[in-house]
Amino acid sequence: MSARNRELFALIPAALLVSAGFAAVFLSRDDLLGGLSGTNEVSNASLTYGAIFLGLCVAAHLVIRLTLPRADPYLFPLAALLASFGLVMIYRIDDGLARLQAQWFVIGLGLFTATIVLLRDYRKLERYRYLIAIGGIMLLLLPRAFTPVNGAYLSIQIGSLSVQPAEFAKLGIVVFLASYLRDTRQLLVTAGRRFMGVTIPPLKHFGPMLVVWGTAMLLLFYIRDIGSSVMFFGAFLAMIYVATDRLSFVVVGIVTFGLGAYLVAGHIGHIADRIDAWQDPFNRTLLDKTSGGSYQLAQGLWAQADGGVLGQGFGQAVLRIGGANCPTAASSTVNCSLLPAPHTDFIYAVIVNELGLVGAAGLLCVYLLVVQRGFKIAMLARDSFSKLLATGLTSVFALQVFVIVGGVTKLIPLTGVTLPFVSYGGSSVLANFVLLALLLMVSDRARREAELAT
Repeated sequence: MSARNRELFALIPAALLVSAGFAAVFLSRDDLLGGLSGTNEVSNASLTYGAIFLGLCVAAHLVIRLTLPRADPYLFPLAALLASFGLVMIYRIDDGLARLQAQWFVIGLGLFTATIVLLRDYRKLERYRYLIAIGGIMLLLLPRAFTPVNGAYLSIQIGSLSVQPAEFAKLGIVVFLASYLRDTRQLLVTAGRRFMGVTIPPLKHFGPMLVVWGTAMLLLFYIRDIGSSVMFFGAFLAMIYVATDRLSFVVVGIVTFGLGAYLVAGHIGHIADRIDAWQDPFNRTLLDKTSGGSYQLAQGLWAQADGGVLGQGFGQAVLRIGGANCPTAASSTVNCSLLPAPHTDFIYAVIVNELGLVGAAGLLCVYLLVVQRGFKIAMLARDSFSKLLATGLTSVFALQVFVIVGGVTKLIPLTGVTLPFVSYGGSSVLANFVLLALLLMVSDRARREAELAT
């Protein structure tokens, strides 16, 4: 079976998941039920949603088949599987948000197609690396002009739309780093000086990259987007390791980051709050704290513990309760939230609660497969820019999953980023579809060159 046919058939499980998931939600709510005819309504509605989802994915598949015939056949089906799972989970949490997420999914597929069709040769991006870097930095600065949400300047308002520019800035910074390291990677090693066994790269070649990357990192702290700063830093270390093959650069980077994080945590209030909540989420004082407390993290941990190995069952997570039973830190309105932000930051906790450790492990396996395909593309790529670009994009994607899953499970302090393709969020969906398109374009070129070489 050809690669493209494998891709086409691999889309079917994603569509089946949409149909089965919506049918399960309808049944759990007793929606559309009314005897035999009602059961048919459930079947019709869920099958219709699955068919629409499959139709949209097949349309995108045809674009890949016509324009990128040698691209990796598994990446797009894996992304479709994540998106289908996300749509079902968001619908189970909030019908209205699910409809918006479905619209973002369609727009994302459109942006995915436009990226592939309009940017036929992604290597053209190298010519505009400084413009792309400046654009990325400006995008990071924009939210500061708008009202903060939960103490962080993450989004800008365009009419009724809320856009998170950091989601797109990460792509720009990765493109810049890939392009710059392609030109200077040899000089960073050969022209550097050794000090105590560590290579110190020449400032002449390392400086411009450090300025752009450092500015991006400072702006992320300025707008208080700690999650994105961790992603940027991790991608930077991964790319510089691939470019230079020097583990010492990574070790020095991690040590300096640790020292910087230790100093910053003691002097910036909202970061100190996150650290305190991470260290002792069940502390009574922190639980009752209305702003910067540990209520959300503690509730997330309880929800995951309640899920056990097999979960409470789809649609069974209790997300809201009556006002009389509200905990102190929750809303005092008629219905208060037991688990704040279940559709964005804490959707992973809802998944663990309803599907258990088994369901969560399955989801993480899908993410691991995406990361494995991304790094395989980087290994197959023959030119340095393609190799570094695939490495950076895959690292950013993997770190985004690690940052939010690690935060929700208390492995690391909680930061507000989305679970790619699963959490609600238009900016995240659009940016990740562009990321996916770039990876497929790199894959197509790498496989074509490999075939010509054999």
